[in-house]
Amino acid sequence: MKIAIIPARGGSKRIPRKNILPFRGKPMIVWSISAALESGIFERVLVSTDDEEIAHIARDAGARTPFMRPAKLADDITPTVPVIAHAVNACRELGWDVSHACCIYPCAPTLAIADLRRASQMCMERDADFVYPVTEYAHPVQRAMHRTARGTMQFLQPEHELTRTQDLEKTFHDAGQFYFGKAEAWLAGLRMHTAGLGLPIPAWRVVDIDTPDDWMRAELVVDALATTRAA
Repeated sequence: MKIAIIPARGGSKRIPRKNILPFRGKPMIVWSISAALESGIFERVLVSTDDEEIAHIARDAGARTPFMRPAKLADDITPTVPVIAHAVNACRELGWDVSHACCIYPCAPTLAIADLRRASQMCMERDADFVYPVTEYAHPVQRAMHRTARGTMQFLQPEHELTRTQDLEKTFHDAGQFYFGKAEAWLAGLRMHTAGLGLPIPAWRVVDIDTPDDWMRAELVVDALATTRAA
């Protein structure tokens, strides 16, 4: 059985209650729930939360909340892997034969359903522990600089100051949308980044929503996508 698990705690700090704030007509988390349901690849879509209001909204959107997340897994420093491992164990205790679990973050309104399907297929075909979306850095990281207290700029890798950007190796970063993986990989506590395969997606669809500016940019991308589909 393949399941989707959306981890959504109630105590977000930088944008309070961001998981359920209205985003273009519906609570933010509903975008992720809808994508998981519409993908057609999951037998169950559930939300792992410590918050009753989030649980209620999740159920109204079609997700399941068969358990509540314990407080020890709902603080500011708890990483993703133990949260998903807890959910997998809880589902197995309910008698669900979970073979794969996809962690989908609750603030991913630009997530493409096609990417979920591609990740599932890639995971099955290549027997991967994890598959997750990645995107290229906009500028070569080898030519990154830092600014000193005097305002002068210094290269982190001075040997590349005169290297042409087209001659530098492409680099990628996590898109921060989802991680499709084997249940046993989650339970083993494997690190999904280094144990996983990267699924490249376009940079314009990647928005990590941590600040009001990020939120505004995500709205602009979603509006543009809606306009494109309507055209």
